[in-house]
Amino acid sequence: MNYKELLISIYQEVIEGKSYSSKINNGTLKNIEIIAKKCFSQKGVYTVLVTLIIYKILHPEQDIRNHQAQIEGGFSGRVIDTQYISPTLRELGLPAMAESGWTTRSLEQPYPYTLDYQGRIGNKQVKKAFLELLDTIQNQKINPKYILHELLTQIIAIQQLNKVVIQPLNNAEKLTINKIIKVLDSQFSFNYKIFGGSKLPVLAFYSLYQVIITEISRYNNCQLKQLGSHTASDKRSKTAGDIEIFNNDKLFEVLEIKLDKQVDLNIIRIAREKIIKYNPQRYYVLSYLDVKEEERKEIDDIIEKVKYEHGCQMIVNGVIPTLKYYLRLISKLDNFINAYSRLIQDDLELKSVHKQKWIELLKELENDL
Repeated sequence: MNYKELLISIYQEVIEGKSYSSKINNGTLKNIEIIAKKCFSQKGVYTVLVTLIIYKILHPEQDIRNHQAQIEGGFSGRVIDTQYISPTLRELGLPAMAESGWTTRSLEQPYPYTLDYQGRIGNKQVKKAFLELLDTIQNQKINPKYILHELLTQIIAIQQLNKVVIQPLNNAEKLTINKIIKVLDSQFSFNYKIFGGSKLPVLAFYSLYQVIITEISRYNNCQLKQLGSHTASDKRSKTAGDIEIFNNDKLFEVLEIKLDKQVDLNIIRIAREKIIKYNPQRYYVLSYLDVKEEERKEIDDIIEKVKYEHGCQMIVNGVIPTLKYYLRLISKLDNFINAYSRLIQDDLELKSVHKQKWIELLKELENDL
């Protein structure tokens, strides 16, 4: 049995309702719960843990804390993750990294994952749970399959709680741009008191492009790149921005979208670096909070310089005005609403509170039609 087959077989056991929780002590169960609850915001930690456990099951003699080949007695966990684990997690509809958990800087340090590991995993509670679980597997000889089985059980339970069915609008043909903008504005500005809301405008623009590339001649032969994780940095995910449009395999347009940050010089300079590296024809920098006025002149100077030196048109604007403009370009507004609702419904990073809020706003919109 290879790495992929083993992961799928354990997943199938979870789906069939098998449980090993009675074989795990309370301290270990608590650590598993910590990792499960943070599997979206600390996706690298969770992915590395899954990889190491799978490797341990197939190679019980290996000290899996020695996660790199350059560590004495080590092996390349990253290769196993990249080739087998992350792709299989995506295939199973579970949280997954774009490439590997080892692209996370705090996890790629060339030192064993012992209890005194110095890598700066952002969440101290998650770091402690991760290292203690590996110590438990290695030193207390608990069956690693029990831990992975319980971890997947808890993650699937969390996903089920976040699963929401969003019904299509009745009378969608009566939609107007102003009414759509009103509900989007309410959705983006709502205080969810939990991370994840910054992905909503990204999904809104992605939905618009799903419609636009089928209707506007400028986008003939264009393809939308699949959305990646909104928690991964562009540098780590090797992308030019939040949304990428390709034309015959060449990068055509990029959208970088901010919900809670004004467009400032730092954001524009980072965008310029990406333009130089990836060479798109257009690069949109959009913010719900618009542009930092005191830096606008310097921002405009950079935009002009980028156009002159690299031929790329940078467009800086607000999220809401840009959405309003794009909505004028599509023939059927219900195509956008339906596409957007599907993305919200199926997104693994959004929480149920984000989805329930959209259902609430859709009901208000429907009552107004």
